[in-house]
Formats: sequence, structure tokens, C-alpha cells
Amino acid sequence: MASIPSAQRPAGGKDELLTPDFMSKLDQLELLSRKIFAGRMKGERRSKRRGESVEFADYRNYVVGDDLRFLDWNIYARLNSLLVKLFMEEEDLNVTVLFDTSKSMDWGTPNKGLYVRQVTAALAYIGLINYDRVSLYGYSDTISREMVGVRGRRLVPQVLSFLKATPMEGASHFASVARRFALRHRGKGVVIVISDFMDKGGYAEGFRFLLARNLDLYAIQTLSPDEIDPPLVGDLKLIDVEDDDVAEVTVTQALLTRYKANLTAYCQELKDYCTRRGITYLFTSTRVSFDALVLSYLRQRGLIR
Repeated sequence: MASIPSAQRPAGGKDELLTPDFMSKLDQLELLSRKIFAGRMKGERRSKRRGESVEFADYRNYVVGDDLRFLDWNIYARLNSLLVKLFMEEEDLNVTVLFDTSKSMDWGTPNKGLYVRQVTAALAYIGLINYDRVSLYGYSDTISREMVGVRGRRLVPQVLSFLKATPMEGASHFASVARRFALRHRGKGVVIVISDFMDKGGYAEGFRFLLARNLDLYAIQTLSPDEIDPPLVGDLKLIDVEDDDVAEVTVTQALLTRYKANLTAYCQELKDYCTRRGITYLFTSTRVSFDALVLSYLRQRGLIR
């Protein structure tokens, strides 16, 4: 399974999601969309479209049906040519993070739950300082915690407190959560799903609900090193932390080899599913420092500039 190389140490300490030094690095970044979406408010992000605003951009020749208010009559008087003034249109970007808070995320060393909170915090911070509209949803079998439509740097402490207070509990059910989100979320924008995607109900149905909204989708699959390479041997009773299912197994080297092959195949299937449908997929282990994930790998995948 291809993964991101390990970095030496994480940006956040044990009791904090983002350090001041790391936030100063994030100050230079912005979130991007592969699609241009019209927001409900004028924001600080300039789009590739032209519209009515205060900043002049260019001219083009008049065609029948254009608004006569935007003709440049001074040029017409000098050159006897009808030209329409174009202006840069500014629009806000809606950024949503759906992060898995099921009980299985509160596991592993380094802990998956802390890692997901840190990545979510970094993405939210970048959005807030650029005055994007940021929404955060923690989910298991339902959307358990949400912070919707926040904007501006002054709300960074509130967002960090929200993430710290979000518990990791319940069983995951991505399909029902995605359906509920799609029914409520009528706008366009960037949606990032951060999860281990180890959901007994699968991932395909959930992504179908999100794809129907024509969103700019990212999937960040996050596993712990112990899930990738389990340090297990002998006769064991394994208990599912989410639904208490029990399996008694004898762990041998052959069984571990088969497990790793199945895990690699599952992650590859998820990657292929996402790629075929225009969803940007990224796999990471919590052994990778989350600052490397944000500052390097998410930039390479086009989410951050």
C-alpha cells in the first residue's frame, strides 16, 4: 500500500491541536476549489468569472443583449467602438469537513481521533483566516456535533474548543450521515471527508449522496500503524469496539500476511472508486506528522495553495 513517508514530529503538542508556530505557517496558505462556486456573500476570493464589482478587469466587444450600463462611452466617443467593461467578481468559498468521530477512531498510537482533529483544525484555520465559510460536522452513525457557516479569524479559538470537546463514540454509518448532509446542504463548495472508512456499511452509497450535489470532494483515509501492521500473535479474542462483535482467532504469520493483502486491496478499491468519480483520495497513517500532511501532501493534491 502506497503511503506518505513519515516526518519526524507532529506540529501539535499533546494537549493542543495547533501550535502558534504552525499557525504562522498556515497564515500563508489558502484553500482551493477545482470548481468555481458562487457564494451567497461577496468574499475575499476572486473568481475566474467576470461580473459586476468595483475592480475593473478587461474589455470585450459588445454583443446584442449585453447590459448597456456597462458600455464604455468614453471609448465609443474616441474610437467609435462599442466595448463592454468587465470586472473581477469576488465570491466566498464554502469549505466543509466531515470528520469521523466513531469509537474506532479513538484508537491507535498515535491516536487516530487526535490526528483527525488536528487535520480538521488546520483546514478550518486556513479557511477562517481567508474569510471562507467553514462548516464542521463530526459524525458516527449520525451527525453528532456541528459548527456551521463560521467565518473570520476571530472564531479560531471557538473552533479549536469545539474540536477538543468532540467525543469519539458510537458506530460509524457513513451512508446515513452523507444522506442527511446532502438533504440539508443545498450549497456548493469543497467537502473533505476524513475517516478510516472501516464502515461495515461500506462507502459507496455515502459518496453517491455527496456526488449528487456536485461538490468538490476530497477523501482522506486515516489509519494507525497498528492497523496497517498489527503487532499480534497467538490465540486471541478480538472485540469490535463499535458493536462488540467477537471473533476468536489464532494469529499466525500466514493470517497476518492475508490480512495485510486484504487491507491493501480494500484501500486500493477505495482509491479507484474515488478516482473514477472525480473524488481526490489521499491515504495517510497517523505515523505521518499531520503538519507534513497539510503543508506538503494536501498542497500536492491541489486542496491548498
